[in-house]
Parts: sequence; C-alpha cells; structure tokens
Amino acid sequence: MPEVSTFSTTRLDVAGVPVAQLAEQFGTPTYVYDAAKIVERLDDLKAFDVVRYAQKACSNLAILDLVRRRGGLVDSVSAWEIRRALAAGFSPTGDPPPIVYTSDIFDREALDLVIEHGIHVNTGSPDMIEQYGERSPGGNITLRLNPGFGHGHSQKTNTGGEQSKHGIWHTQLEDCLRRADHHGLSVTGLHMHIGSGTDLEHLSQVCGSMEQAALTTGSSITTISAGGGLPVPYKEGETYCDLDQYFALWDAARKRLEESFGHRVSLEIEPGRYLAAEAGFLLTEIRAIKQMGGNKFYLVDAGFNNLARPILYGAYHPISIAPSDGNLDRPHEDVVVGGPLCESGDIFTQEEGGYVCTRSLPAPKSANI
Repeated sequence: MPEVSTFSTTRLDVAGVPVAQLAEQFGTPTYVYDAAKIVERLDDLKAFDVVRYAQKACSNLAILDLVRRRGGLVDSVSAWEIRRALAAGFSPTGDPPPIVYTSDIFDREALDLVIEHGIHVNTGSPDMIEQYGERSPGGNITLRLNPGFGHGHSQKTNTGGEQSKHGIWHTQLEDCLRRADHHGLSVTGLHMHIGSGTDLEHLSQVCGSMEQAALTTGSSITTISAGGGLPVPYKEGETYCDLDQYFALWDAARKRLEESFGHRVSLEIEPGRYLAAEAGFLLTEIRAIKQMGGNKFYLVDAGFNNLARPILYGAYHPISIAPSDGNLDRPHEDVVVGGPLCESGDIFTQEEGGYVCTRSLPAPKSANI
C-alpha cells in the first residue's frame, strides 16, 4: 500500500539543523533544502532508465548540481534554464542527452543557444520543427504530444486536451513527421504528459496513446518519456503515488514497443516537484499578530514573491511553528497566515479562487516566537 503522509504543526529543526540557528545565520525569509530528501526521491525512481529533473520546479544551482552528481539528467524550458544547467556542470551533449530543451516555442535566444551547444530539442509545436530544421537539418529531435485529454489537481496544471497549449495535437503527428523528414530530422523520441497529479486510471490512457503514437512514428523511436506530474502529499492522510504500479504501466508499454521495433526503447521520467517539494522549506518570522473582526492573522516577513503557489493555484502547503523558546506544548488556534505585500492575495492560507481560510496552528506568546 502507498505510504500515508503525516505532518506536524511544530518543528524545531530542518535536516537536523535547528530552525532558530538557520534563521539567525541567514535571516528571514530564506529557503533551506534537505539534500537527503532529494537523493531519497531520486532513488525512488531508479527503475526508470533515465530520471530527468524538470528544473522549473526549482532551479537552485546547488540542487541541479546534486541531481547531476547522483546520476540524474535535466530538462530546460528557457534560455536561462539552459545556462543554469550548463553552470551546474551538465554537458550539453551525450547519450542520453544530459540537457533537453522542452517548450512549445523557440524564442530567438533559446534557438541560438540550442544550435550553439548542440542541445537536444523536445519540440512542442509544428513551427518548432520548421525553425529548428532550417537551422540544424539532419539531426535528431523528440516530439511532445498532446493526446487530446488531460488531468491535473488544478485546471492551471492540466497540460492536455484542447484547452491546453502544450504539445503537438495528436492528429497532427503524421504532418509533423513529414515536416521533420523534409529537413532530414529523425524523430527518436516521444514525450507525453497530461498534467500534474496524474492518477493511474488516466496514466493507463496516456500509455495507450503513447504506444499508438510510437507505432505511427516507427522504429526510429529509441526513447519514450512518461513526463512528470508525480504527486506528493500536502495534507495529513494523503498518500504517495504507487510507484510500482506507475512504473509497471509504462514498462509494459515500453516492452510492447520493443517487441514491435525489434530494438531497445529507453524509458524516461521527468519529475519536478516530486524531487524538490518535500526537500524545500521557506523560513519566515511572525512579525505581527492582528485581530480583524472574527479572523486572527499571523503576518510574516515572506510574501507571494517568495512562494507564489497559494495565490496562483490556491495551493495548500503545510505550515509549522518553530517556537524560539523550544516549547512545543502550546494551545492551537484558527488563524490566517499572510505576508507583508500590499495585495489582498498575499495570503498563504487560501483556496483556489482566492477564498481566505484558516489553519489550526500553535499560539505564539508574542510576535517573536
């Protein structure tokens, strides 16, 4: 059975280092990352041939370097993410490609960098094939496909279906293959990802669509990518994805393709938040406590400029109190947690649509707890 999550509303340390010490040394707000958790999550995915970190989840150079040193590869979605991957020590070329550029467009800067460094491209639109083929004919590319359906924990994280801009529409595959052939480009891989929080029922549909697309493309295919979207629990009692079943579905599809093609097909996965989410902590200090009618507010020195997911998606993040006196025996109260910015959306305890809600947290003795 998948592991069930537990969260505490009090915390005195991060990875064994006292929170008070971190706050005193680095100030607040500040980010802290637990490297051991990232390594643990990488090890979770070792059944896949390639683990390619989607650095848009967190492009901290130290994290990129850690992923590289632990055998992971990297995905980039912009010119500056390419530069960050290079700065973290990833080689621009190799087999499999250490860096892949995945997007639905080339801006001029990104196209120049891809050509300059010979970086592999995962194309998300027919125009990208034309633009890349005109500059670099005769190479290999990957196609990101939109299978015509999607799924996500929020409509804003749904990356499939006709309301999504992501990928090449599935009925345009044969046209894109002709475009690639016109420029002497070989389509060696397919990528398919329908959204964040993919469940196994939807995943089985994705695997079926991937098989069909790969068979249409033909035996030039040497790689298929399961994309990302692996969920992590944010609330008490939520479970982790059953990775054994997740891998089994993709592995079965891969094996059927190997049998059809008569050669090996590499299976990639592209985790983002699965590697970074549970490793990252935003340390912030309560600077004021206010009673506003029936609501009590804890106001902290971090805002949505530091953590944007609540204002963007109404995302729920666990919140813990680290009392400066080390006393964890405190009564709880229902409070709203907000930041210092002059914007009503600067609330960490909100639901999608901007609805402010409360969280049961330990009561501080003063603003400096």
